Amino acid sequence: MQGGAARAAVFGVSDGLVSNVALILGIAGASTDAAFVRVAGVSGLLAGAVSMAAGEYVSLKAQAELGERELEIERISIAENPEAETAELAAIYVERGLDPNQARVVAAEIMADPDVALDVHAREELGVNPNQLGSPLAAAMASFWAFAVGAFVPLVPWLVGSGTGALWASAGLGVGAAATVGGLLARLTERSVVRTMVRQILVEAGRVSPPTSSAGFSGRQWTELGPIKFGKAGVGGHPRGFGGPRRWDGGRRRGATGRVTRRIQRSARCDR
Repeated sequence: MQGGAARAAVFGVSDGLVSNVALILGIAGASTDAAFVRVAGVSGLLAGAVSMAAGEYVSLKAQAELGERELEIERISIAENPEAETAELAAIYVERGLDPNQARVVAAEIMADPDVALDVHAREELGVNPNQLGSPLAAAMASFWAFAVGAFVPLVPWLVGSGTGALWASAGLGVGAAATVGGLLARLTERSVVRTMVRQILVEAGRVSPPTSSAGFSGRQWTELGPIKFGKAGVGGHPRGFGGPRRWDGGRRRGATGRVTRRIQRSARCDR
């Protein structure tokens, strides 16, 4: 797998996992209706996967086009001004410790073949590998499927269950998947497996916590304390939400009309 596709796959799995864990736990914190959570989870999976793939394609395509443009400029320069390019290449080798005479000889030998000269100039001068500009389409597909796989993991419990059990199962699968990603990264980079797994879990937990907490709190306010529920008590009876029970027929809606109504009622009682 090329570098761009491998990077896209790693980031895709991680982002898919974090995004859908946060979404599912946040939604489930407000409502454990399995059908509602499933719809939200599938929507998050599809939207995130398409977004990741499109972003990866556009980004890598622009990077590849920029690299190709730089290579074309270098190719023209080698063809039209070989002496200056030879001197530039010799200067690079001198900076790296080669004897000036040897550097000029090596540079002249390289410049004898235009294809070799372009490859060496691209690597040494531009820092570009002409053979590894990356495939935007491959990176986009890798990003799409990797995100989908990562996002599908916390959704599994809601396909077979519901309620608090499914919520805890989603959280547990999220932790397990994060540890697995950390283990794979450790194997690929030849680093400590335990340390990388713990780091991955902590990072993912830190990324999940804020959106999960805010989504769950907002969802509970909407479903339980929200002002759109007429006749239900708000946070408090005070017009600004503090004190005893509050109903929508009180508080801010009791303006001049409310005061006039109360006076009429008191007058009627006195007349009796």
